[in-house]
Amino acid sequence: MPRDEKHTNSIPYGKLGIIPTVSCMPLGRKVDAYLVQWRQQRDAAHTNSLAFDGYKKDTYIMSASTPRFGSGEGKGIINESVRGYDLFIMVDVLNHNITYKLNGMVNHMSPDDHYADLKRIIQAVGGKARRINVIMPFLYESRQHRRTQRESLDCAFMLQELTNMGVDNIITFDAHDPRVQNAIPLKGFETVSCSYQFIKYLLLNVDDLHIDAQHMMVISPDEGGMNRAVYFANVLGLDMGMFYKRRDYTKIVDGRNPIVAHEFLGSSVEGKDVIIIDDMISSGESMLDVARELKERKARRVFAATTFGLFTSGFDKFDKAYEDGTIDRILTTNLIYQPDELLGKPWYISVDMSKYIALIIDTLNHDSSISNLLSPVERIQNRVKKYNKEHYGK
Repeated sequence: MPRDEKHTNSIPYGKLGIIPTVSCMPLGRKVDAYLVQWRQQRDAAHTNSLAFDGYKKDTYIMSASTPRFGSGEGKGIINESVRGYDLFIMVDVLNHNITYKLNGMVNHMSPDDHYADLKRIIQAVGGKARRINVIMPFLYESRQHRRTQRESLDCAFMLQELTNMGVDNIITFDAHDPRVQNAIPLKGFETVSCSYQFIKYLLLNVDDLHIDAQHMMVISPDEGGMNRAVYFANVLGLDMGMFYKRRDYTKIVDGRNPIVAHEFLGSSVEGKDVIIIDDMISSGESMLDVARELKERKARRVFAATTFGLFTSGFDKFDKAYEDGTIDRILTTNLIYQPDELLGKPWYISVDMSKYIALIIDTLNHDSSISNLLSPVERIQNRVKKYNKEHYGK
């Protein structure tokens, strides 16, 4: 049972229904299992009232699919009534492992394909649900969040398109730039931090950490992640440092100015464990460059914690970095697709977010505030105290 059950004193907004698209089905099943367990354990008189009809079920996942024709065109189908339901549609726009047939050839689904399937499911709802909530862990097109020249504003347009289709709440994790929510100021938008889960899984997998300013430091790999690192450092009582990317603005390579060097700002990292905090690992070049710079500055161990592990260039460079001692452990979440190969790596720690998502869904379904869930300071500090007591008796 979740620790804080205050929200269950209120009446549910509507019958709970979860629709994980095919891209998000494994995570959706884990979330569903938590919800089923919690609600079966609740034993209160009011749960038998009409307002709680359908409150306890064997599953809250609703039957839905997004089949495709041989031409690659698709449609959304919901196989049961959603009238009066509080729907939570889950989608992983980065799941490249899902395929479909296109003119007889196997085609891997792109973020555009997953986003189109999300819209098809919303269309299939047909306005019959009481409320539609979208859980999109990696915000579609969030890396194209601002205009610096004559170019598209894909993320802002996506948010407006979803809310125009009737979506009431959009829940994402560690948005690349949270200011994109300004595109929909009258609708619900939450960008959730994974700070507590990073600490939890790091402490569960490493036994000899000393979490104090003398032994540990938090690092931001660039200026864009400063807020994330400052928060993390303040909650843990650690010093922080940052790198900034010095670029060659006379050249453009793959649409970007190439990085010339990573310059460090901060106190000495010599002899300290360092935690690099970022929102994503894409190819991994920048992350590994930062790790090498830290090792050259005589950091003891390097841990990297990022919400999304894309690993777009494969794992070989990370295997090599682990073997030569450049990096010790990498933590990413199961909010997006994780290949089996990744899960078997000795340097990898998978951070399970399913319980947290289930708690957010449960709270929102009771139409209660999730403010306490979004501020995990107390939970982080309690977890650190428990770790210190178990390992050092203090």
